[in-house]
Amino acid sequence: MFKKMVAISMVIATMFTLGGCGAKEEAKEAPAAKTEAVSEAKAEDGPAKAEEKPIELKFTSVSVPGDSHTEAMDVFAKKVEELSGGSVKVKVYHSGSLFSAENEFDALINGDADMAYISNPTLATKIDYFNMFTAGYFFKDYNHMTSTLNGDIGKNKIRKDIEEQVGIVPLSSFYLGSREINTTKKAINSYEDMNGLLLRMPNSPAWLFLGKALGANPTPMSFTEVYTGLSTGAIDAQDNPLPTVQSAKFYEVTKYIAVTNHVIDSIYPSVNKKVWDSMSEKQKQAMMDAAEAARDFCDTTNIKKEEELLKFFEEKGLTITHPNLDEFREKVQAAYLNDKEQVAKWDMGLYEEIQALAK
Repeated sequence: MFKKMVAISMVIATMFTLGGCGAKEEAKEAPAAKTEAVSEAKAEDGPAKAEEKPIELKFTSVSVPGDSHTEAMDVFAKKVEELSGGSVKVKVYHSGSLFSAENEFDALINGDADMAYISNPTLATKIDYFNMFTAGYFFKDYNHMTSTLNGDIGKNKIRKDIEEQVGIVPLSSFYLGSREINTTKKAINSYEDMNGLLLRMPNSPAWLFLGKALGANPTPMSFTEVYTGLSTGAIDAQDNPLPTVQSAKFYEVTKYIAVTNHVIDSIYPSVNKKVWDSMSEKQKQAMMDAAEAARDFCDTTNIKKEEELLKFFEEKGLTITHPNLDEFREKVQAAYLNDKEQVAKWDMGLYEEIQALAK
């Protein structure tokens, strides 16, 4: 009897032991299943995270502190880091500290610089029809310029041509200001008042033609000589955006400013195409949105600055005149269109399309 009871006890003990082992095995299997689920989730997240590889960009410019587009570089850098969640960081180099004006464009194309500001005259050395963007009164006013370059034509035609033919990707087009005429001897109230005026122009065929189209006697002169030229009478006038008139102190040696707006100046913040192609879609969108924020800052600041500077110059004793811009525009545009050499490389279809947008 005793032996029989011992045998029964051993059977029961064995059953509990086997049951315990089974429970332990099930317990061991549960974490394994959970681990597999986590691994699958990580595998799904993996490619998305791989696309967001951190990148640091070098943004170079020859512009100096105080220029609105220099300050816009910092606006862009801060915004793109915020919008990209820190995966895109931008290091700003202004005042030509990284590349000179002569080397900056090539540096952007070959990838030594990741970002830079590029102008229409510079792009015209690579794309023939960009010469027309440098012509007097090509854009009627600020709204005409920005609605063209930042609208459908700019995004679907102009920027694509730059990307395909130059190897850089423009993110936007910023407003740099409008060029006005600053004179020493007489006020400019009409196009006829420009007749015989010794108007300083940079020494290049395009600039000298602009001076002629404005009805003046264009006189080539280095920028560094303009102040002395105005004070000695070697020239009667010079043209520049108002911030330049202030910073170069041309208001000290002139008496009049004519608001002619004969060149609505702009510039493209651009990215090296290989760098652009290496970025994720999220990073690209962050770049575009940050460029828009920087454009808003730059454009708004420059427009406000122009209004304030007119008051500043009046306080300094200068007379501000507002000649009939329709008359100027008609005369200047005719000078270009009647010169076969000037328009030989223009895209006349695109020219007419853009001019139709002027209101």
